[in-house]
This record gives sequence, structure tokens and C-alpha cells, in this order.
Amino acid sequence: MQNVGQKTRELLSLVPDTQVDIIERCSGHDGTYAVKSEFHEAAMKIGRPVVNRVKQAQADHYGSDCPMAGHHIENGLGDGREPEHPISMLRKAYGI
Repeated sequence: MQNVGQKTRELLSLVPDTQVDIIERCSGHDGTYAVKSEFHEAAMKIGRPVVNRVKQAQADHYGSDCPMAGHHIENGLGDGREPEHPISMLRKAYGI
């Protein structure tokens, strides 16, 4: 365990008029697990609570520190919304 805390949340929370909601659950991707045909259905089931939380939040943006997890959530959402890397969100917030 690295004990570094929630640095992404801390950084994005510094952006004025921004609310950051953290979902501390497994997305279900786990490396190559979710892309293997024999495990894909189980991976989607594992990630369903995260996908449901993203849907319920109706957030303007969503993403993950892990690009694979973000795309797994995107797959679960199935609505065309794409995940954004936290640094990209920060860049957009400041117009750079």
C-alpha cells in the first residue's frame, strides 16, 4: 500500500465550482481480465455498481486514474460518453 491518499480528488477539487465524487470500487477490468472472452461477462458484472453510480451522478465528466478502468466504464455505460483522464479534465477546466 502506497498511502498517498486521493491525489486526483485533491487536485480536481481545487478547481473553482467543481464537485468531485469518488467511487471507490473495482471497475472490473483488472488488466487483461475484462478483454478475455471467457471473463468479459463476469468483468462487466463486477463493474456494474461503478457504472450505475456514474449513471446516477449525471456528471458532466467522468474518468479514472486508470485508462483501462475508464474505458471499461464507458463500455458499461454504452451511451457514447467517453472517459476523460484527470489531467485532461484539469486542462479543460483552465482552458489550456
